[in-house]
Amino acid sequence: MQTRTLGNSDLQITRVGFGAWATGGSGWQFAWGSQNDNDSIAAIHRALELGVNWIDTAAVYGLGHSEEVVARALKNWSGLRPYVFTKCGLRWDAQGNIQKVLSRDSIRQEVQDSLRRLAVDVIDLYQIHWPPDPDSPALEEGWSTLADLKREGKVRWIGVSNFNAQQLKRAQKIAPVTSLQPPYSLIHREVENEILPYCLRENIGVIVYSPMASGLLTGAMTRDRIARLPKDDWRKAHPDFTEPNLSRNLALVEQLREIARRHNRTVGEVAIAWTLHNPAVTGAIVGARNAKQAEEVMRAGDFRLSDAEFNQIEEFLTEAAA
Repeated sequence: MQTRTLGNSDLQITRVGFGAWATGGSGWQFAWGSQNDNDSIAAIHRALELGVNWIDTAAVYGLGHSEEVVARALKNWSGLRPYVFTKCGLRWDAQGNIQKVLSRDSIRQEVQDSLRRLAVDVIDLYQIHWPPDPDSPALEEGWSTLADLKREGKVRWIGVSNFNAQQLKRAQKIAPVTSLQPPYSLIHREVENEILPYCLRENIGVIVYSPMASGLLTGAMTRDRIARLPKDDWRKAHPDFTEPNLSRNLALVEQLREIARRHNRTVGEVAIAWTLHNPAVTGAIVGARNAKQAEEVMRAGDFRLSDAEFNQIEEFLTEAAA
């Protein structure tokens, strides 16, 4: 699978990476519903077999559980070790309440906890999960702490997630930003205006999340399936999965299905390939809940849309917005 350099790092990452958000399972605020750990491990192994060379997780996913499952998957993996990316800055209490915390002491505790749960000596990419409230000095304190962790060798490279261009500039005054992790898909294109051009100019790697719009653009999501989502699945009440947006989004899926059939690909692969068409995007984080799903989407890293196909999608989106 083709690789690209992530920002200013020496990490050569495949065009898609395994996203372990759903791996965290149920019972926490941003869960995707119940998830079988053995299915998660099988999905990770299949992704690695297909050539994927990085896994993205976070401490908060499943309140630590996702990192533990990733460690179990890697313990039983005999091939080349993939890069492991994780995130900090979202802490939880005994009741599972989650809040942003970017203090120096908190992050230092988090990195030790993540190293232990992941069973690694160093984290390849450590990221601030969410920025603090606007104008909060916690951004500077948190980013300075990540820079210290890099100098100390606890993490190899440091990045951020969900930052805007102004927040990136504030961080860069302290230490170089290796990567940004923003949401980006055919449905959510807000980062195209300012953030992606800024990253391209500044050599900040971009690994986009939710390129299939949290499953909506996989081709497998139907009205009936959405209606049957478990109550603890955060997508159930999300505007993308409810009217009036749902009808427009499902019509987009049918446009993608037409292109997918031409290449014997899945709708999800077409959606992922669309994000990779942007020159600012280094890679896309792709989730899978079992080996079959991994089989259906992880080959997107090898798939390229033609200019004509890209324009076909753009024309549909323009007409749909009119």
